[in-house]
Amino acid sequence: MVVMGVDPGLITTGYGILDQRGQDISLIEGGVVKTLSTSELSVRLNQLFTGISDVLNEFNPEVMAVEKLYSHYKHPVTAIMMGHARGVIFLAAAVREIPVVSYGATEIKKSITGRGRASKEQVQFMMSRELRLETLPEPFDVTDALAIALTHLNMRRKDVI
Repeated sequence: MVVMGVDPGLITTGYGILDQRGQDISLIEGGVVKTLSTSELSVRLNQLFTGISDVLNEFNPEVMAVEKLYSHYKHPVTAIMMGHARGVIFLAAAVREIPVVSYGATEIKKSITGRGRASKEQVQFMMSRELRLETLPEPFDVTDALAIALTHLNMRRKDVI
């Protein structure tokens, strides 16, 4: 199974592609789609849609896993902007009939580290270990995307058992 994890952001969106064959999970690719903060929102959303679409077309994942939207009442504009980014990411998957599942940040951290309040560095270390990487995955946007994809595979394993 090929899974694409996505850590949505309007400036930087991280993605990670994992392939599971039996119990073996391997990293196919990790990267980012960036937009310019000085561009109009419509231009940035189009760049994000195009970038994610290119990745979907290249790797043709069977499922996309995305971090759930988290909003804090002190930062409603951030949540709205993130909603725009998530919308075009979901649209890119829907156009290709790729199912999308969402996981909360705490759920992802618990799946990867065993602690729902783990630091970004702890998640990064565990992703390096779980995927048998020689270096830590960077930037954190990529680490988070890989963690989201691995969380989906972990959740699938629990359903199978």
